[in-house]
Amino acid sequence: MIRFLLSSIGGLFSWIVTALFFAALTIGAIFWMYSRNLPSHEQLAQYTPKTISRIYSGEGRLIDEFAEERRIFVPINDMPDLVKNAFVSAEDKNFWVHKGYDARGMIAAMVDAVRSGGKEMRGASTITQQVMKNFLLSSDRSVERKIKELILASRVEEALSKDRILELYLNEIFLGQNSYGVAAAAQTYFNKTLAQLDVAEAAYLAALPKKPAQLHPVRNYEEARLRRNYVLRRMYEDGYIDQPTMEAAQASELKTVQRGDYAPFRDQLPPRDYFTDEIRRQLSKTFGHDEFFGGGLTIRATVNPDMQSAAAKALQEALEKYDRGQGVWRGTGAVIGADRLGTEADWRAALAEVPTDKAPRDIEGWHPAVVLELGDSAARIGIEGIAEDEDGHWIPAEDVTWARKRLEGGKLGPRARKAGDLVSVGDVVLVRALGGDGADFKRWSLRQVPVVEGAFMAMDVNTGRVIAMQGGFSYQASVFNRTTQAQRQPGSNFKPFVYAAALDSGFAPETVVVDAPIEVNTPQGLWRPKNASNKYYGPTPMRTGLEQSRNLMTVRIAQEIGMETVAQYAEKFGVYNPMKPFLANALGSQETTMYQIVSAYAMFANGGERVEPTLVDRVQDRWGRTIYRHDQSVCEDCADEVLPAGLGPRVRTDRERVIDPITAYQMISLMEGVVKRGSGSGVNLPVPVAGKTGTTNDAKDVWFTGFTSNIVASCYMGFDQPRSLGPGAYGGTLCVPVFNAFMKEAVKEYGGSKFKVPPGGHWVKFNRFTGERLSDDATGDFVQAEYLRDGQEQMAGLGLVVDGGFAMGADLPLFAQGETDEGDATVTTSTGKTKVIPKKADFGTVSSGGLY
Repeated sequence: MIRFLLSSIGGLFSWIVTALFFAALTIGAIFWMYSRNLPSHEQLAQYTPKTISRIYSGEGRLIDEFAEERRIFVPINDMPDLVKNAFVSAEDKNFWVHKGYDARGMIAAMVDAVRSGGKEMRGASTITQQVMKNFLLSSDRSVERKIKELILASRVEEALSKDRILELYLNEIFLGQNSYGVAAAAQTYFNKTLAQLDVAEAAYLAALPKKPAQLHPVRNYEEARLRRNYVLRRMYEDGYIDQPTMEAAQASELKTVQRGDYAPFRDQLPPRDYFTDEIRRQLSKTFGHDEFFGGGLTIRATVNPDMQSAAAKALQEALEKYDRGQGVWRGTGAVIGADRLGTEADWRAALAEVPTDKAPRDIEGWHPAVVLELGDSAARIGIEGIAEDEDGHWIPAEDVTWARKRLEGGKLGPRARKAGDLVSVGDVVLVRALGGDGADFKRWSLRQVPVVEGAFMAMDVNTGRVIAMQGGFSYQASVFNRTTQAQRQPGSNFKPFVYAAALDSGFAPETVVVDAPIEVNTPQGLWRPKNASNKYYGPTPMRTGLEQSRNLMTVRIAQEIGMETVAQYAEKFGVYNPMKPFLANALGSQETTMYQIVSAYAMFANGGERVEPTLVDRVQDRWGRTIYRHDQSVCEDCADEVLPAGLGPRVRTDRERVIDPITAYQMISLMEGVVKRGSGSGVNLPVPVAGKTGTTNDAKDVWFTGFTSNIVASCYMGFDQPRSLGPGAYGGTLCVPVFNAFMKEAVKEYGGSKFKVPPGGHWVKFNRFTGERLSDDATGDFVQAEYLRDGQEQMAGLGLVVDGGFAMGADLPLFAQGETDEGDATVTTSTGKTKVIPKKADFGTVSSGGLY
């Protein structure tokens, strides 16, 4: 019996050994089969995760950031032990001792699954295995993926240190709210750095990897709190915290940004605007979408925040003034239902949900509000971000009398007499406080985003650094950037390039050009360009032609020198590429962008040298290496220990020369005349300034571009779907005030001086009304000193009259001193005689002309 029993046991043991052998052989074969063609774990050593690209102002202030995966990479040595311990306790308590996989954990998970009949399925993946899944494998639930995960995990444990594996995990793991890695999550949930987290906050982050969507701190508060407390208990059991610390943390409230306990990190940044979004657009093309949104770039922008604010304010005030002058009320179009107006908490929550394109929040002093009640004449409103007071906030009747509401048929209703004529209960409106806060407060006033749009841009004339860019009334209302993306007709804003081509072709500022009717046969019919005043002024010096923006003179000049020459200059300055050589294009009928116009005007201001506009000074990669730098100038003396007395370092720019420096100075002088006596006479600055207005046919586009010795700036206004701005709309009336308001602030910071006179020329005096050469000792208002090149005098004065080959109007009188459109004027001529001049050209307020 004993022998039989021993024999049976021996046989059973043999079967068990044989079974184990074949099981091991089978498992080995399976692992060998799956170990082939696995991704290389060595790429983890060169791990470069997607990280946030950040934009800083020149002063080093963070102003915007862009990312597809919001991640802030933190080296493991910079991570607090508290954070590392929380994740190890929550995810893999044996992390520091196992070889990549936890056999006991896997068996325990299997036992739990069997006991519960498959209802309790918990993961047994180690941190190392999760790294393999996240980096090298898919996330599908399959036996095949699990086997590959185990193989790779064991290999990685041999190739990388535990610290490196944990560093990869803590920087890669998704923790909800588009936050990847613990540093980004700490910022997202608590607006804190890792070093600022307390134990309860670290435990909550460690609770998130399993199911971040189901542990939202608002929607799933109780579940999130319980999971956090579970992690705290595990940290206590693993010896990372003591019992009093655990109990205090478990008893604490789960405070997060999402619940309103902390201000969001984004609130510390200024609202995204046209400037940083244009950087995004340009650099994502230059470096590629993936590199910009995931390369962790550090971008130093050229923007001056104070100047950007001044540009936005100046443009917004002008657009709003024009819009209110039309007297039409449109509102926001957003309405909050009566069921959400019952309590203050209800309407505040509903108001917060109104999208920014309906109620933008980036206009200084403006607030979204909702109409809560209509009185006999006023309307009570609830205002976002403004506390309710005892009497409530009201829109009085006196605030609405400027507007009329458009009726269903499209016609305008009668002028409003009470608030209820414009708004109804539940309407979302925009308001601002008139008179400011405190004792100066007058009333709340209705506002609306204008239909008319515009743009403004300012740039350093020597470096091309763009200091301000406002691409519309509000970025939140419309992200379309009208400085770089809008193709518009510049109108008379283009004329300086025609005149520059003429000056380089031998013309002088006092060359006399016939201002008379022109007829040109075109395939579309007979073209008869006109001056803005619909009048003709006869032979007139070229200086006056630009100052008064005479279209007919410009056409004759372009015809005389040839449109091919004009096109070459336009392309050389970068206004067009290419320019079509049609005669009408001499009047700015071809479309271009403000970005191109501003950079072209800068080449006049800096003496005729090429300058490329830039929004970025420098770009550095994630390792701090400079991969782009705009300033390519060379300091020749910076390496010298001692400089000669009274001398500073010499900086060489090696910029390309676009036009002759004397031509550039002559154009500056001509455009100074535009500001002093012509269509830009509304400019009023304490430093020398030059510029040119522009108004197109039917006033569909109005412009002013001007510059000091340091800064060039441009304003444009018009409807996105071009239509007339109406009577009285000119570059001088709409855009000059914007330029003036901005440049008064810019001059305070950047100053300004007289424009530099280049060497090589000589001064000659002329009668600016007749073009007649005067003696060197001549004085008087009619005397104009011109800086000429040698031989340029031959094209000045009355000796030669340019008609462009049209041969019309030679019998018209010369443009006379003091002519205006405001009635007869008594003037003193250059010969000392008194003459009465009949009503003719408006010498100070003539419009900028256009595409007649």
